[in-house]
Amino acid sequence: MRKPLVGAVLSLLLIGAAAAPAVASTPRDKAAAVTVNYAGTVALSNCSGSVVRVPGSQPNDPALVLSNGHCIESGFPGPGEVVKDQSSSRSFSLLNASGSRVATLRASKIAYATMTDTDISVYQLTKTYAQIQSQYGIAALTLNDARPVQGTAIKVVSGYWKRIYSCNVDGFAYRLKEGEWTWKDSVRYTSSCNTIGGTSGSPVIDTATGKVVAVNNTGNEDGQRCTENNPCEVDETGKVTVRQGINYAQETYIIVPCVGAGNKIDLNGAGCTLPKP
Repeated sequence: MRKPLVGAVLSLLLIGAAAAPAVASTPRDKAAAVTVNYAGTVALSNCSGSVVRVPGSQPNDPALVLSNGHCIESGFPGPGEVVKDQSSSRSFSLLNASGSRVATLRASKIAYATMTDTDISVYQLTKTYAQIQSQYGIAALTLNDARPVQGTAIKVVSGYWKRIYSCNVDGFAYRLKEGEWTWKDSVRYTSSCNTIGGTSGSPVIDTATGKVVAVNNTGNEDGQRCTENNPCEVDETGKVTVRQGINYAQETYIIVPCVGAGNKIDLNGAGCTLPKP
């Protein structure tokens, strides 16, 4: 996992000022259909995240924040563990397009979190999308409802570091194993998305549509095999591949069928495949 704080500080010492928090966003791709910036992203105390909506979300629905399961305040969920509707008052720093903090948002609960099959957390906020838009001029990012495609140009936007990484979807890992955890159909980046600690939970944005297609979560740091901070890929035959220096994300289209009316997580909804408690 792209763990924050100690890991992030160590990364800074190793790679220097290139990863300093106040780095401006990278130049926009001229061919991109949309401008990708920090608007709608958030900084957690230990990770990154974003205010998100599904295509069916309504303006007066309570807003949602997406991050990683390993970023929740109660610690890493164990294999097979699912957190649902757990009370939370966690705060998030909401960023504008330039990466400046414009507000502090607060959670009412962890609507869903797990590190089984995927690595996601979804917080429900005390404010609605309409209130956030009206008060701060910030719109939520939309989760794409389709699986990403190999070769897609993407940007990983870290609210924690105020840094944007640009690369492409290199391919997919049938299974990604890290320590006790195993994730299904993970997105593998090309090498230029060299994410570090603190980028966990960053939205992965399709530069052609501006929609979120994945959530950044880990990378192989030392070339070790299937250990914490050193995930390995396992294919359908059980063959293990280690790609040192390569980073990964978890697809988010699988969340869309699990969000029902009023932005409530409905694990029994049609097409929802997220693990149940």
